[in-house]
Amino acid sequence: MKFQDLLAYQKSFSLAMKIFEITKRFPKEEMYSLTDQIRRSSRSVSANIAESYRKRVYPKNFHSKLTDSDAENSETQVWLEFSLKCNYINESVYDELLNESNEVGKLINYMILNPQKFGVVV
Repeated sequence: MKFQDLLAYQKSFSLAMKIFEITKRFPKEEMYSLTDQIRRSSRSVSANIAESYRKRVYPKNFHSKLTDSDAENSETQVWLEFSLKCNYINESVYDELLNESNEVGKLINYMILNPQKFGVVV
C-alpha cells in the first residue's frame, strides 16, 4: 500500500484542494497572510500523513508526524473561522469545510490509536 491509498490522506488532500480553489477569491491584501496561512496548514495535513506512513517502521516517528498532522488540521480550522468572520466565505461553505476537517481529524486519530493497522510494530 502507498500513502496515497490512505483514506486520511485522500480526504485531507481533497480538503486542501477545495481550500485552494476557494482562497483564489480572497482579497489580494490577504495573499501573504490569511490566504497563505490556510493554504500552508491545509497542505501540511496531507504532507505529514505521508511522512508518518513512510516512517511507520519507527513507532515514535509515526506518532509524532500524525500529531503534527492533527495540529495542522486544527490550525486550518482556525483559519477557516477567520475566513468566515472576515466574510470571505459564507456559513454553508464554512460548515462544509469544517465538517470535512473534523472527519480528517477523526481519521488521523484512528491512525494514532491503531498504529498496528498501518504496519507499525508496537
